[in-house]
Amino acid sequence: MEKKKETKKKGMNLPNKITCIRLVISLIVLIILCLPWEQMNVQWPEFDVLNVESVNLKYIVCGILFAIGSFTDFLDGYIARKYNIVTDFGKVMDAIADKVLVNGVLIILAYDKMLPLIVPVIIITRDIVVDSIKMASGSKGKVVAASWPGKIKTICMMIGVTLVFFHNLPFAFIAEGLRIDYLFVFVATVMSIVSACQYYLVNKDFIFSSVDDKILMYRC
Repeated sequence: MEKKKETKKKGMNLPNKITCIRLVISLIVLIILCLPWEQMNVQWPEFDVLNVESVNLKYIVCGILFAIGSFTDFLDGYIARKYNIVTDFGKVMDAIADKVLVNGVLIILAYDKMLPLIVPVIIITRDIVVDSIKMASGSKGKVVAASWPGKIKTICMMIGVTLVFFHNLPFAFIAEGLRIDYLFVFVATVMSIVSACQYYLVNKDFIFSSVDDKILMYRC
């Protein structure tokens, strides 16, 4: 009985609670974006900002929540590493929360024609490839660490999507065609392809090696 209590305590430490909060925030954002507000006779107010950009309050609210969720992605990992309280539960929940927050939002923004459709297609395909490589390597005892292109991809995507929600403000004031939001998203998309290729190149020998090869590698 004591062992179960200890496991529960380790599983729900502070970083894991923050991760769960991010998952809840992600679901709230998706619900707000997906609900048929017009059919429910609910009209989100729109504001003309200095006669430059028409801003819908729905996207501003989701942008704020998305920014908070993005910050918690950094915060939970930082706390877990600093105090050495990384758990398997946290690793799984962190991956789920990230995919729900980013990939779900990308799909909806593409559907709303606020982002090109190719962006979520590339990002989701990349995630499938990288996750498959991680599973294949993990089954043979190798831990695949996050690569620097993957970290750049995450940072640029968080900034870019937040700016998309904010209708590219404040950069829309400078010039109408200055799409800094798209720039960050496109950089993130390119870096996602780079990181997927890097994951493959670094792990291809280990992935395609047989069990006997793996035993020989450990003996050497």
